[in-house]
Amino acid sequence: MSVVSEASRLGRSVLLPGFEGTTLPGWLAARLRAGLGGVCLFGENIETREQLRALTYAIGEANPRALIAIDEEGGDVTRLYYATGSPYPGNALLGRIDDLALTADVARSVARELRSVGVNLNFAPDADINSNPDNPVIGVRSFGADPEPVSAHTAAWVAAHEAEGVAVSAKHFPGHGDTASDSHLSLPVVDQPAAVLRDRELRPFAAAVGAGARTVMSSHVLVQQLDATDPATFSAAILHGVLREGLGFDGVIVSDALDMVGASGEIGRPAAAVRAIAAGCDLLCIGTKNTDEQLAQIEAALDAAVGSGDLPAERLADAVARVSALAESLPGPSPRADAPTPEFDVARAVDAFDIAADIADRLEVPHDARLITFETTANIAIGGSPWGVAAAGAPVTEVREGDTLPVGPAILIGKNNHRHEWVRAAIDAARESGPVIVVDMGWPAPDRRYADVATFGASRFVGQALIAWIDSRRIPGVAQ
Repeated sequence: MSVVSEASRLGRSVLLPGFEGTTLPGWLAARLRAGLGGVCLFGENIETREQLRALTYAIGEANPRALIAIDEEGGDVTRLYYATGSPYPGNALLGRIDDLALTADVARSVARELRSVGVNLNFAPDADINSNPDNPVIGVRSFGADPEPVSAHTAAWVAAHEAEGVAVSAKHFPGHGDTASDSHLSLPVVDQPAAVLRDRELRPFAAAVGAGARTVMSSHVLVQQLDATDPATFSAAILHGVLREGLGFDGVIVSDALDMVGASGEIGRPAAAVRAIAAGCDLLCIGTKNTDEQLAQIEAALDAAVGSGDLPAERLADAVARVSALAESLPGPSPRADAPTPEFDVARAVDAFDIAADIADRLEVPHDARLITFETTANIAIGGSPWGVAAAGAPVTEVREGDTLPVGPAILIGKNNHRHEWVRAAIDAARESGPVIVVDMGWPAPDRRYADVATFGASRFVGQALIAWIDSRRIPGVAQ
């Protein structure tokens, strides 16, 4: 009989894998019984609330102290509502409405929904400053580009969510908003003076720590002025020096998913796991669709690194202690009754839309204008969740690259219109041929050339608000 080493036992308790399916696999249940730290749920793991409750109950039966995590940002990034689109205004729109009480209401409602289905750790809020408007992965997930209101809304979100007994994870430390690439696909680089980072990117994270965030998520971003060689997930200078010593954070540092190219693209997940723990991460989000074999390889790598001295045993023990303390501080995973379905005032969202000043004089909405959506590839964090007016139930014509745009009055709706060459060309051609209104439900370009209306979000709720705006502007008449 083989003897399981102490390092292997400790190693499994800092792992947070995803898995395939809507029921708990036998191999994963066995690992949970043996001390696996927990699991991370994704949209593909969820069919109904009843099914999700059964799943989290099974996880809790296997390990009563399991962390059950999810990405439920409230807005474009949703897992609970992956099949329908989220009923919440997302961060960017909340930042524009600029009502801290409303932001707290959203966070409180999200947390209550999560508790009702047995989830105890939420990888939210996104505390990034959207410093680069062309950022391909943050955008409307951010409360904005100004550090002062972003910090205030981050703190309000964190405090309200934590008060409901579900831990938050402010992300993506020390900031993913000034990047030009997506860490799912490459290693982004931020090159700003340390003073700029301190006065801009770090401020919302300081606010999150002050508001009681129990976890902070690291980013797979190379922040050159803080660490010239290692991305944040692998950087002791950033995780220990900046987050722990500089901001005074004493909770759990969670890695962003290690299956992302920015972390493991060149070295593989086992080596990434060792480097992340050694640098100061405490809990490792592994990614989606993990397997028993992959977890065994990661555990073996941690074990070997402790044995060789590459990973100090006390660092691993410290990570385990922090994860254990977090689990002990959270309610058990037994779910409770359904939380009420959230309801928010669409009129407040419409008031926060960025509508071109001359649109009332230049163009009203023809009564027979059709809704046309530009279907572009969503970033990986958002995935394939329904969005916008289609998610809100309106009939739409979907147009993809290479399609011919229908002729006639139209409302052209896309996300980040300026970032897609074929969308720009289609909009330019449509403006030449007839009356159109262009809507951007992403983060628009500063010049607003391709956004007569900018909604700063594409959740189902924002789609409902946009429909309300459209209906209020339609010219009465009977379609031919």
